[in-house]
Amino acid sequence: MQKLAATSIAMLITLSFPVAAAEPRVETTASGIVITTLKEGTGASPKSSETVKVHYRGVLENGKEFDSSYSRGQPATFPLNRVIPCWTEGVQTMKIGGKAKLVCPPALAYGSRGVPGTIPPDSTLVFEVELLEIVK
Repeated sequence: MQKLAATSIAMLITLSFPVAAAEPRVETTASGIVITTLKEGTGASPKSSETVKVHYRGVLENGKEFDSSYSRGQPATFPLNRVIPCWTEGVQTMKIGGKAKLVCPPALAYGSRGVPGTIPPDSTLVFEVELLEIVK
């Protein structure tokens, strides 16, 4: 009986005080994007017609970086309907202040054309994106 009571109390404490560093949430969209939530944001999520300000880092599957706003020391601002489909869809799942990893299948990135000299054809791309602002 005492063991059962101790177990119940331990479970109650665990449920009442969640662990500070929660496991990242991973979801795969119907289109095939794998989204890992690294940090939950608060507030609004952008619509595809809106302009966002983000910090990001893009790498190939082998880890080779091909682009980074962090390296430039300045966030990027762009309309969500003017970027690769992976970004249009993936960033809409985020909230301001959030950070996510987007694994973009080739068909939702640069496909068979790639970006000459930077991104080989048919590349899966991995982006770490931090949503700073929905620009009004």
